[in-house]
Amino acid sequence: MNVLITGASRGIGAAAYALLKSGGHNAVGHSTRGSDELVAGDLAEASAPARIWQAALDRLGGRIDVLVNNAGIYEGVTDNASDEEWHAAWRRTLTVNLQAAADLCRLAVTHFREREGSVGRIVNIASRAAYRGDSPQHWHYAASKAGLIGITKSIARGYAAQGVLAFAVAPGFTVSEMTEEYLQGRGGAQIIADIPLGRVATTDEVAEVIRWLVIDAPASATGSVIDVNGASYVR
Repeated sequence: MNVLITGASRGIGAAAYALLKSGGHNAVGHSTRGSDELVAGDLAEASAPARIWQAALDRLGGRIDVLVNNAGIYEGVTDNASDEEWHAAWRRTLTVNLQAAADLCRLAVTHFREREGSVGRIVNIASRAAYRGDSPQHWHYAASKAGLIGITKSIARGYAAQGVLAFAVAPGFTVSEMTEEYLQGRGGAQIIADIPLGRVATTDEVAEVIRWLVIDAPASATGSVIDVNGASYVR
């Protein structure tokens, strides 16, 4: 299986990238700055999705079977910020979290449909914020993730008959190198109190859900959104 996964340098993306590679799959990872192993591309730039896609195609011999849209940003802006700051924050978050993911989805759908008799998969990493909202500083983040779920369902409904499957994952708060210190402080107690499971999800748990959707999920599950949040939000 040839897989492109964005945002593979840390957190959920790094865990999913490592898990897929350990399973023998040909995975190409992406990060903003890139590395000897990861394809570079700043998703805030309009041209980046196409360049990332082409670089992955080149590394994978001209064939991608699965796109995992994991890259995203979580940058707050207050509701009393200046109009300029407010619009800039919305523009940047929607560009990276939604527009770039949509651009990559469009490239994937076109690529999959050009292969006669073949099936392709898209796995979009959303957030529980798409359903329950987020903090007063993150309207734009919640909106971007809700939009990503809308894209996922539209692709699933629009292209299933042509073998294109689309899924989404909606994690809650997740343990990573970015959040561990916060969880150990006063903020962590409030987060844990809101999770019936009594702990936050690990990146490995979310990565396993991604792996299942990439490899094992039945075609009839297309359009599904899987929650990984310890029942902190249930639909």
